[in-house]
Amino acid sequence: MIRVEIPGYRTLAIEHLVLDYNGTIAEDGRLIDGVAELLGTIAGCCTVHVITADTFGKARAALGGLPCGLTVLPVGDQARAKFDYVRSLGSDTVASIGNGRNDRLMLDESALGIAVIQREGAALDAITSADLVCPDIISALELLLNPLRLVATLRS
Repeated sequence: MIRVEIPGYRTLAIEHLVLDYNGTIAEDGRLIDGVAELLGTIAGCCTVHVITADTFGKARAALGGLPCGLTVLPVGDQARAKFDYVRSLGSDTVASIGNGRNDRLMLDESALGIAVIQREGAALDAITSADLVCPDIISALELLLNPLRLVATLRS
């Protein structure tokens, strides 16, 4: 568990990390350099889940051997499916990271929602639904491993 008390905001007790795939931990279907190592470290603290439409069809192969679960969503209301997934884990125990419009409900529902921008960009709805925004996935994952950074950013 990742536990951090953020003065004037809330105490986070993160048991699950839910990640979008394309645009968040992968670019054009390929895992971004450095992500695998960080996910391995984070998996020692909480359960890692990847939930994706898998636009490029490469998620399963890219994540093979990593300590994370993978859920590939069918075509349809993916925003609602991601929201429901977070809720099924217990929203108050979830940190989520995403960049797309279909991540907006997931980011808002999670105890901690982080939007990342990166080369694919980020949907404005994702940014406004998140608790904070990071320039890239490495920075976002490192926040979870260095929770005093969260205190510095989110305290009131």
